[in-house]
Amino acid sequence: MKTIHTSFQEAVAGIQDGAVLMVGGFGLCGIPENLILALVEKGVKDLTVISNNCGVDDWGLGLLLKNKQIKKMVGSYVGENKEFERQVLSGEIEVELLPQGTLAEKIRAGGAGIPAFYTPAGVGTPIAEGKETRVFNGKEYLLEEALAADFSLVRAWKGDRMGNLVYRKTARNFNPMIAAAGKTTIAEVENLVETGGLEPENIHTPSIYVQSLIKGSQEKRIERLTVKS
Repeated sequence: MKTIHTSFQEAVAGIQDGAVLMVGGFGLCGIPENLILALVEKGVKDLTVISNNCGVDDWGLGLLLKNKQIKKMVGSYVGENKEFERQVLSGEIEVELLPQGTLAEKIRAGGAGIPAFYTPAGVGTPIAEGKETRVFNGKEYLLEEALAADFSLVRAWKGDRMGNLVYRKTARNFNPMIAAAGKTTIAEVENLVETGGLEPENIHTPSIYVQSLIKGSQEKRIERLTVKS
């Protein structure tokens, strides 16, 4: 049985200044929004955050960004966040932008215990500066090191008390690989079921990767609402 937190403040109590965090989600889809809000309230700073993007100006990781709690952002997309763009251009935040596939594989490798891998993505671009390259079968590849984190924050549709997780549709995105790559993984779940309540063949993240869970309701905001005229 894993730790089941009774408050989001309790869930993030171990996250201190200077921590390296991985945060699941893509845009605002599948983000652990209540855990992020708890970090905003806690006021931790100098965070290194690894995530696909940095949310929007008024939600998700954008709230941590607005409060100047993020020291470095590692991601693949600046996205809809004007404050992120402003901080990058003014030099207020350190940023490492990566091809999205490279970011995903760096996280997956970290969770699998693979220290590095070769990829053709980024060869001949500024991304390759200072990195080792090698030729395989006549094609040049770039060495990329894996990523890992002190804490991984993920969002799941269902979780059981053992820590097994199931994600819903596109909210699955980066969550499974991020859950595997953190030393401590905290899962925010919409539905908490008893052990045995999930079909084994439908589990996306096995309990071995999860240290604690908390049940919570999400607003599930839409990043950019598009409707027919």
